[in-house]
Amino acid sequence: MDAYLSVVSNRMNEIMKVLTIFSAIMLPLTFIAGVYGMNFENMPELHSTYGYYTVWVIMIVVAAGMLFFFWKRGWIGRGRPKEESK
Repeated sequence: MDAYLSVVSNRMNEIMKVLTIFSAIMLPLTFIAGVYGMNFENMPELHSTYGYYTVWVIMIVVAAGMLFFFWKRGWIGRGRPKEESK
């Protein structure tokens, strides 16, 4: 019974890790979208020709940067091994 509970606990920990990483990536994107979703007239980016595309590029760069950081730390995918052999 203890072995079964240990396996179930490990599976739940992996699922929680995935959900936490997903939430960490979506949080800054939600903040950026929320700020630019407000109805303000004095935001200079709103009247710019490329303001819409600039915000999209910023959001993509933030998400890609966080994914790269998590991958490099070994939290998603293979990433860097935990202990490097010398």
